[in-house]
Amino acid sequence: MVPSPPPRSPAVPSGDKPSLSISDLYGRVDRALRDALPGEVWVSGEVRSFNVSSRGHCYLDLVDPSGAQDMAAPVLKVVCWSGRWARVRAMLDQVGIVLEAGLVVRVRGEVQLYKPRGDISFILSELDTDALLGKVAAERARLVKALVDEDLFDANRRRPVPTVALRIGLVASPGTEGYRDFLGRLEASGLAFDVRVVPTQVQGREAPTSVAAAVTSLAATDCDIVVVVRGGGSKGDLATFDTEPVARAIATSSVPVWTGIGHTGDQSVADEVANRSFITPTECGDELARRATRYWEDALDAGRRVSRLASDVATGATEHLSRARLRLATGSRMQLDLHAARVATRSGALHGGAQRQLDAHRRDLADRATGLARSASATVDLAGSTMVRRTTILLTLPERVVDAEDRQLGSWRRLLSAYDYRRQLERGYSVTRGADGTVVRSVTGLEPGTELTTRVSDGEVRSVVAAVGEIAVHDQGGTPR
Repeated sequence: MVPSPPPRSPAVPSGDKPSLSISDLYGRVDRALRDALPGEVWVSGEVRSFNVSSRGHCYLDLVDPSGAQDMAAPVLKVVCWSGRWARVRAMLDQVGIVLEAGLVVRVRGEVQLYKPRGDISFILSELDTDALLGKVAAERARLVKALVDEDLFDANRRRPVPTVALRIGLVASPGTEGYRDFLGRLEASGLAFDVRVVPTQVQGREAPTSVAAAVTSLAATDCDIVVVVRGGGSKGDLATFDTEPVARAIATSSVPVWTGIGHTGDQSVADEVANRSFITPTECGDELARRATRYWEDALDAGRRVSRLASDVATGATEHLSRARLRLATGSRMQLDLHAARVATRSGALHGGAQRQLDAHRRDLADRATGLARSASATVDLAGSTMVRRTTILLTLPERVVDAEDRQLGSWRRLLSAYDYRRQLERGYSVTRGADGTVVRSVTGLEPGTELTTRVSDGEVRSVVAAVGEIAVHDQGGTPR
């Protein structure tokens, strides 16, 4: 049964109805808020938007996670004043958490009514980093477990590293300290490293996708090794290297990946799945230079050992030939003297004709013995000369090989130098890149206000596009085509 409506009060003329002033209305709302929510309260919500003003104040829009995609869902306006925000941000950096849209947070603060605009705001006094840290740790553990289950966690460590790696694929942000430190160590070695750089964002929301794409593209080339470097920073600055896209790109790379990330604490997931990790870009560059230098020095030492061995063999052979020649000459003379004595003993018993015949045979035998001695000496001398020539060739062969390799290496260096883009800059050319580091090849896609960086021979020039136009091409009659 539907209850009957209460009786209506007698109509009161509109002019006689009581009314509140705006101040009174907001005063009652303010008191109601304070009565309903005395002091500070904890609130959980998902970050829909986040920005920091020029004065250092932080503004957040929070919504219930279940209604994050519903634009009509209730929104809590959260304000964190600059002094408090500096402390909150320092805590986030310390634990390696990046505050961004989509992150579910738990905050404490006071609900206030801002009367000049009639806005209800939540004044943040504390952000629960412990809860966020637990989520980050859980996500990292989930990622590591997934990689282990898929046999990808140590897949890149099983990739063999070339004995000497000269073709280097570099994933870095050009112009940063880490980028300069790494290349500086390679240049200081004096060796002809071929470095192919893919300019990459290493910090921010787009950084994980950028780093993963750079690793994948370089792995598809003929690089000997891919190196990912980034200078020092807080845990929050290095959060990119704990993300799944970066970890998977390194783990599945077809070539070894080394990381040189400036750590302030524990290793990132990227370091753990890489073939090898270094605590700074400088150490990474030093190790590459050491490996190449060691290879070169070992090759020179091997050449020197071959040369010494050849010299020892030649000396031993010469001494052996000398001893053999002496033994042969001495033995020939002894045999001749013994045979002559026997002939002389027998000749005493023979008559004069036989004696003359024996004398003739003795002279003939002496002549033959002399010829045999000369032939043996000539043979030994010829063998000695041949051995000397072969020894000379053997002694100089390693030096000629090393000289030929030096000339070939010099040719390669000159060829690489001819393709060095810095030479083109010295001739008057320049390279213009957009804010994302890509080379600008056409006015297509440029808009007024776009920031550009132009590299010339002695530095960089930063500019902003004021207007964009196309070059008009005229035929001989002056009519535009």
